[in-house]
Amino acid sequence: MSFSDLSSAFPNPAQGYTDLGLELSRLIGTPSAKSVAKNLEILTVGQMLHQFPRRYLARGDLTDLDLLQIGEEVTILARVVALTTRYMQTRKGTISDVVITDNSGRPASLVISFFNGFKAKKELQPGVLAMFSGKVGFYGGKQVLTNPGYVLLPDDELAEHEAELHSAKPVPVYPATAKFPSWKTEDIIKAILPALDLEKVPDPVPKHIAAREQLLPLAEAYEQIHRPADMDMWPLARHRFRFQEALALQTALAQRRLEAMRQDATGRAAVQGGLLDAFDAQLPYTLTGGQVEIGSLISQEIAAGHPMHRLLQGEVGSGKTLIALRAMLQVVDAGGQAAFLAPTEVLAAQHMNSITALLGPFGAGTLLGGPNATQVTLLTGSMPAAAKKKALLAAATGEAGIVIGTHALLSDTVQFADLGLIVVDEQHRFGVEQRDALRAKALKPPHLLVMTATPIPRTVAMTVFGDLEVSELTELPAGRTPILTHVAPLAEHPGWEARVWQRAREEIDAGRQVYVVCPKIGDEDSAGTLLESLENNASDTRPMAGVLGVLQYLRTVPALAGQRIEMLHGRLDSGEKQDTMAAFTAGEINVLVATTVIEVGVDVRNATLMVILDADRFGMSQLHQLRGRVGRGEHAGTALLVTGLEHDHPSRKRLEAVAATIDGFVLAQQDLQMRREGDILGARQSGGVSGLRILSVVRDEDLIGRAREDATAIVTADPELEFHPALKLEIEMYLTQKSEAFLERG
Repeated sequence: MSFSDLSSAFPNPAQGYTDLGLELSRLIGTPSAKSVAKNLEILTVGQMLHQFPRRYLARGDLTDLDLLQIGEEVTILARVVALTTRYMQTRKGTISDVVITDNSGRPASLVISFFNGFKAKKELQPGVLAMFSGKVGFYGGKQVLTNPGYVLLPDDELAEHEAELHSAKPVPVYPATAKFPSWKTEDIIKAILPALDLEKVPDPVPKHIAAREQLLPLAEAYEQIHRPADMDMWPLARHRFRFQEALALQTALAQRRLEAMRQDATGRAAVQGGLLDAFDAQLPYTLTGGQVEIGSLISQEIAAGHPMHRLLQGEVGSGKTLIALRAMLQVVDAGGQAAFLAPTEVLAAQHMNSITALLGPFGAGTLLGGPNATQVTLLTGSMPAAAKKKALLAAATGEAGIVIGTHALLSDTVQFADLGLIVVDEQHRFGVEQRDALRAKALKPPHLLVMTATPIPRTVAMTVFGDLEVSELTELPAGRTPILTHVAPLAEHPGWEARVWQRAREEIDAGRQVYVVCPKIGDEDSAGTLLESLENNASDTRPMAGVLGVLQYLRTVPALAGQRIEMLHGRLDSGEKQDTMAAFTAGEINVLVATTVIEVGVDVRNATLMVILDADRFGMSQLHQLRGRVGRGEHAGTALLVTGLEHDHPSRKRLEAVAATIDGFVLAQQDLQMRREGDILGARQSGGVSGLRILSVVRDEDLIGRAREDATAIVTADPELEFHPALKLEIEMYLTQKSEAFLERG
């Protein structure tokens, strides 16, 4: 349900407390409601009531400044120690720098700067207690807040006396934006709470579960989460709403699992002596234990009369594609077709090449030409009209048993004779509408296998992909050597830049190839020394290494003289990209300068070195994905994480963590802990909003597990929630757009 639909979420008063469905303007006026809608995407009273504080401050407890994270929107309570004002050198005006303390005794680790801050200069005098709200940046080796919002807090003797009389009630800190700080939300909550009869809000948690979990009564929990009596009460209120949210999410997922089980699918049982058996017999290597176990499980599920819904995750090179291919061959043996959906044309072409290479002579026939051959067809948007027409015909007639493609597979012009299995590679790159568009092309609901090489911690998979069964491949095939990863910190060692390119030349001289990865495409005139492009680390506005500029620069580096250096990025047309990848695969290009277009699926076995520029611009899981592109053949792989950040910058911790382990699941868990679940769940690459209201997949693993068991039992006994109307209402009302998006990703 979208935000715009929520105002009509209560058509029947008997269903719930209808005041929660009122437009917020009814209680706070139109101007204030418009501001809330613009900044917080909140339209109704119920949504506002569920805008819970992130944390709480006791009046005597100043914020621990060492816990702040770069790039985080924060609200901090601090006391001003000093204020200095100076004239700017490059333009008119002044800068007022406010030094604050958290009473820890440590030197100030945060600088607050106001440009032409005449009001701040007047009000933020030494000794003042204030709450500041803004985004943490990094400049000159220190964390900074620039032009933050702030509010002065009463700190005189009378205020202290009143605080004592009121048991020093905690100060709630709400989620904030640049134009809507925490205290504005607090003022609105103070306005709407007295107008609501919270005793009328139906409790979505069944009584026996609430008793087992020792949950606060719902009305009391609303009061204590927004206006806690003391520092002991808000944790009890948060526990109540964390469990309530987990139960709603898991119940929604349980309903989807049950719905899938009820669907009628065509079973595709394995055929003895068919194409799959012939393929297995000619494999030049033995399957790993994990491949055998998961392959057997998938085989059984494909043979069943209801559609398989399985997520297969595993390390780069762990053999996911082989498992998918064997599943597709089982479907082909049974007279069906398989569609393999890839997110990019480069990746689709790579899968086409690898699958046809694996199949050998078994990929050269047609379904009509015998049991031990099938046709593999590629379909992408940029194909010539004649080739596309031929591919469309092969899919529609059933001549092609396996159709590999990009979003072009979703087109209305694409039809299948009998689509039995959909394989989705890198599921997080596709929306539910795209996946369902492909499923609609089947006569009956097809089996679904989604794959990801980005390791997902089990708690995340349980929450986000909760309507999929999850399998993990943890073994690497025999012969694969671990990838060595090193951080190249140019801020401390500027001379290492020359060594980076000398190291690249050593790989080339040994007959091997090199990737150079940049975080952006860039401009033609952005060439310069690598150090120049990396060393300005003042803030997120620092320049980034771009493919176009780095390409020009590398062609001037003495160590790479005479080598063929080319580029690959998303702005090239499809033909150029395919030609470049083909030349690199054939060993005709020594150094490929690329964006993350090579992040997944690209398989050049002779590439052994990857230089990642501005490595701090990438997430830990993404760095792990990127380095998985090297060392895929008989020679060991090496990844160099080049950064211009100073040694004390917090993002350096992420680079060191990547260099310290090759276990993607360990990295994913660390990434989750360092950057919050926003990044892992796919909300934003930079971390942040996860789409969960108050639940944390890091902290609440056990709670989510209990809620999942409860939800499964509830839905098994009451699939439509006829006897759990309050829980049904909770799901309908408060699954936000982001939460719904996560649920739909399965």
